[in-house]
Amino acid sequence: MSLNLEQFWPHARPWVESLATSFPGKIIKPQFAWWEVGHILSLITLGGTTILMNLRLLGVGLTQEPPSELYRNLRFWQNVGVIGIVVTGILIGSANAERLYDSAAFIVKMLALIAGIILTYGVSRPVARDDGAVGLAAKIWFAVGGAIFLLGLWIFATSELINPGVFHIITAAGFIVLFAVAGRGRLIYLGVLIPLIVLQYIWTHVIVKADDYAHLTPVNKTFAVIFTAWIAGTALVQLFRAGRGESGGPLTKIIGYVTILVWVMGAAAGRWIAFA
Repeated sequence: MSLNLEQFWPHARPWVESLATSFPGKIIKPQFAWWEVGHILSLITLGGTTILMNLRLLGVGLTQEPPSELYRNLRFWQNVGVIGIVVTGILIGSANAERLYDSAAFIVKMLALIAGIILTYGVSRPVARDDGAVGLAAKIWFAVGGAIFLLGLWIFATSELINPGVFHIITAAGFIVLFAVAGRGRLIYLGVLIPLIVLQYIWTHVIVKADDYAHLTPVNKTFAVIFTAWIAGTALVQLFRAGRGESGGPLTKIIGYVTILVWVMGAAAGRWIAFA
């Protein structure tokens, strides 16, 4: 399976092809790399501030400050990051419109952007502002943003050529859980995760030849499921075992996880646009 915008709006191709030779695409294209750098810097700004704030909701990171204090200190830079991503994204998109029109990864990136804005502004920021309390409006927006995130994740995982990019999201989730789980739980987590990583490497580099895609693909898909089950399972056990702390309960922490991962998905999809 491979979705792209042409499948939904096939008659838009002539207009899409004209964007690179009309304003602003024709002006942006010669300096495409500079605008791409601006896009990446905006993503780093947004991603960094979002990670700091949501790690605090998980109870790790800058724990010496309450979530509300981090929210007040980071909200300006989050706004800068979102505005930068949208503006630079529209400009570089106009100069490279045909590639985006044919790309399944671009659909994933747009779904991640929509879900990320919803989850950041409608959920994690209000929750951080209220020091972990999740109100009714935040729960509703979390359901909406979470559904869009899952749709994007499903498209990412099932689209040909770009589905290996899901390992970026799995890896990010693995690192977050590593920081969030403490004590003996961390040792148990690593005690299973590290052998799985070694086993996957041996299976896909020694047992199966590097160019034997017919056998590599199902092996990697199987490991993706195993990694996801172990990482998510460990996170859920930790969440519900910890119960409700000073900065919220399990739902607050789930919000922290999902809000970080949705921006990771957007960044990962952006890097895979060249493939499909």
